[in-house]
Amino acid sequence: MLETIWFVLWGVLWAVYFMLDGFDLGLGALMPVLAKNETDKRVIYHAMGPFWDGNEVWLLTAGGVTFAAFPATYAVMFSSLYSALMLLLFALILRGVAFEFRGKVDNAAWRGLWDACLWLGSFLPALLLGVAFANIFMGIPFDAQGVYQGTLFTLLNPYGLLGGVLFVLLFMVHGSLWLAIKSDGELAARAQAMAKRLWPALVGVAVVFLAATWVSTRLWANYMSNLALWVFPLLAVAALLYNRLAMAQGAWWKAWFASALTIVGCTFFGVAGLYPNLLPSSLDPAFSMTISNSASSPLTLKIMLGVALVMVPVVIAYQAWAYYTFRHKVTEEDLAYEEY
Repeated sequence: MLETIWFVLWGVLWAVYFMLDGFDLGLGALMPVLAKNETDKRVIYHAMGPFWDGNEVWLLTAGGVTFAAFPATYAVMFSSLYSALMLLLFALILRGVAFEFRGKVDNAAWRGLWDACLWLGSFLPALLLGVAFANIFMGIPFDAQGVYQGTLFTLLNPYGLLGGVLFVLLFMVHGSLWLAIKSDGELAARAQAMAKRLWPALVGVAVVFLAATWVSTRLWANYMSNLALWVFPLLAVAALLYNRLAMAQGAWWKAWFASALTIVGCTFFGVAGLYPNLLPSSLDPAFSMTISNSASSPLTLKIMLGVALVMVPVVIAYQAWAYYTFRHKVTEEDLAYEEY
């Protein structure tokens, strides 16, 4: 029972991370297209600035839960996906440094350098996260000892890359909608138009990904044996359709929340399909890391559950306060603050 509770919590943490940091990553990846001048760039930085580091807390928490609750899975995952995860780490570091350093020197070349770092530190994590999770869904080639039998290029297979494209599009739509909420004038109009243009591409890639998942993974087996799980893909589809309806109505907050639900539904589609596996092996299902053979001791899981029940609400309360405090559109007064 404890293993299942922690499996669900593991999925929740990843879903919350994708939902929150997804708009930062998508907006950073779109900045070269959306921003036409220095003012536009500064508005985009300010739209993300108060939130990005708090959003990344959920990534650290998801990784920490994997380590503490399922240490064997953590060991195999971080050795098998080592190259991809190191690239992800370096890209996220670049993004963080860009926020801190861009406004330190009043020079166009200096700002351009950090703008490029922000773009790379946003696009690359979105792509790599999609590639990593698609490979997890498909199964990673590791043996009975947990030794990875492949290279970085093994992960760059068609299904993995398709997952990367899906994540990039999900996050770009999410980020466009966030900018539509946080900005005014021509920049907001470009963000709104971008979200509408990207939506059909997202739908097309999502359909192809679902079909490829049927062929390339065992995820659908859980759905065939337990009809209650269909709530997750149906939630994702319904939210995605309502997303476009809300855009047509100009209800940008509703569209953003629908986009968030789409991301959550997509995440739980994969998580529910994996259960009870955490990390399937493509060499032999018997080698897979499951909630049973990779979990910590019951005592550890009990202690951690108590800590989580205390600390997670604290993190949620802090982030709720931050989002409420900075809920307004980016104003001229914000831009007068020369941090970015």
